[in-house]
Amino acid sequence: MRVIVTNSYEKMSATAARMVAGQLYLKPDSVLGLATGSTPLLMYQNLIRVHKEIGLDFSEVITFNLDEYLGLKREDCNSYHYFMHENFFKYINIKPKNIYIPNGSAEDIEKECKRYDALIEEKGGIDLQVLGIGQNAHIGFNEPDIKFEATTHKVKLDEETVNANARFFKTIDEVPRYAISMGIKTIMHAKKVILLANGENKAEAIQKSIYGGVRPDAPASILQLHQDVTVIVDKAAASLLGRV
Repeated sequence: MRVIVTNSYEKMSATAARMVAGQLYLKPDSVLGLATGSTPLLMYQNLIRVHKEIGLDFSEVITFNLDEYLGLKREDCNSYHYFMHENFFKYINIKPKNIYIPNGSAEDIEKECKRYDALIEEKGGIDLQVLGIGQNAHIGFNEPDIKFEATTHKVKLDEETVNANARFFKTIDEVPRYAISMGIKTIMHAKKVILLANGENKAEAIQKSIYGGVRPDAPASILQLHQDVTVIVDKAAASLLGRV
């Protein structure tokens, strides 16, 4: 596991964008696993800028998003379909047919989860997976105590996660309590992983994920067993590193 500590969120985002761009220069038809939320937002903006200014090409890229809320239509402003389109996809030259996001409105959720994993396998697996991390060290929506062998599945969100995501909704009651998420096993099959974290509120999660053994109460700690992980954090998120 490689850990890069940067001076700011801006530098963290620029570093991550360079790594993603480098992946596409080396393999233009890369399969990318993408995350939502505020953490990767500036990384996406950097990639858009490189696309517009230098011509970074997304025409052969395939993307799979980590998760989606259950019960939200894709046009809902709080859905991850909407988030990805408004903050990234509509500004680059990716083909709509190459964009995959779990269908949170599927009638048969179990069938949708199996379909999603089968699609990832059909496309050759994920070359580079971008992850954020929750305050409870979840990755995707894999909350503490989720089995590490889980593939894409339905998840009940912890109250801590619901509270953290409430800032995106008008009231906390509007926050969905369930989601579809890639499982730990699915994430661990990615060839490369980038984990991003910024802010003091992520410091404890980062410490738990990097130090000590693999533990169910810190799902991101499983990344210690992955062969190619880069953790990119700002100074605030790294503030507890070195304190075991």
